[in-house]
Amino acid sequence: MMKRKNWILGLSAVGMMAVLAACGGNANAKATTSATEAAKEGSTPAAKEEKAEDSKKSDGKKLKVTLLVTGSFGDKAFNDSAQAGMKKIQEELSDKAEVTMVEMGSDKTKFEGAMQDASESDADLIITGLWDMKEITEKIAQEYPEKKYILFDTAVDYTLGDLSNVYSMSYKQNEGAFLAGVLAAGVTKSSMPYANEDNIIGFVGAKDTAAVINDSAVGYIQGAKFMDPEVKVLVSYVGSYVDSATAKDLALTQYANNADTVFVAAGPASVGVIEAAAESKKYVIGVDSDQAEAYAGKPEQEYIISSAIKNVGESLYLSVEKAAEDKLPFGEAEVLGLKDGVVGIAENDIYKKEVPEDVQKKVEEAKQDILGSKVTVDTAYGMEESKLKSIISGE
Repeated sequence: MMKRKNWILGLSAVGMMAVLAACGGNANAKATTSATEAAKEGSTPAAKEEKAEDSKKSDGKKLKVTLLVTGSFGDKAFNDSAQAGMKKIQEELSDKAEVTMVEMGSDKTKFEGAMQDASESDADLIITGLWDMKEITEKIAQEYPEKKYILFDTAVDYTLGDLSNVYSMSYKQNEGAFLAGVLAAGVTKSSMPYANEDNIIGFVGAKDTAAVINDSAVGYIQGAKFMDPEVKVLVSYVGSYVDSATAKDLALTQYANNADTVFVAAGPASVGVIEAAAESKKYVIGVDSDQAEAYAGKPEQEYIISSAIKNVGESLYLSVEKAAEDKLPFGEAEVLGLKDGVVGIAENDIYKKEVPEDVQKKVEEAKQDILGSKVTVDTAYGMEESKLKSIISGE
């Protein structure tokens, strides 16, 4: 905007010279002619600035973006969501950005080296995420101040040094989990074919030491109690993000104890809970991405009535779009939720067909209550340990 303003002022100056020339004789007329010709040729400072801006816009330079994921694609959760977001960038922002995607695998000793390699490449913007990349990002970003970084699902500690080149974004997974709780509490008392008469639902999380997982647990339990204060919520933790066998065993135990709907928040280990649901012929609510899509055409899909979505892909798309336009607030951390359109539950064809209309209505009402600030969802972040344990244990 400032550049256009300078250009306009430059033309205004030319116009003023013309007026003076009309009043002041041939010398001024010659000066006016020279200034006018210079403006036409683009040799005035303002014209040069405008010409440089036009050249910059038309030189075809794109933002080079590299995504680094812990683990690999095909996790039917976070990484697949991130990959979908990058593909959307390739399709819809191809004139603004180029995308490279790197799977770092599960060997954590190689994460820092992969981050260093990306920082030494020609990438302009490096994206990575999850808690195990936090300290690495804090270190590497300071070593490469000319690069830009996006860290998702957690935030760097901006007091550790100059991290003005890092944008952190976390998600209000507790809000999506709240809706999952409303759904589960509604389903367990419904006449759906795999629901039983017991007012019991379940939650299987990755680690009880991870705030992000406990945030989902707190939101889920609150949502369930919001729907029905008498519902009982069984809670189990895998102790890992990748141990799908243990996740399956825990879910099988909850189903055996009459839970007919289980919400899972365990990253890649979530597949074990989905397997348990299919074997037990009970319901499961997935996490992060619409996990029913990942099981299209498979028997497991029938039991995935919805997923609490943390739309990492959409948040990456929106962030890269802003970065390409120099509008992303690097040096800051933001927390995105329902109002930002990046968390919620999957309202897919299975949900619309299988979940009773009255339950869907309750879920929608709860969503509107959150959006309208009538309901504030509790969060595990900053919560006293004693209160968290009380919520988890159902006391």
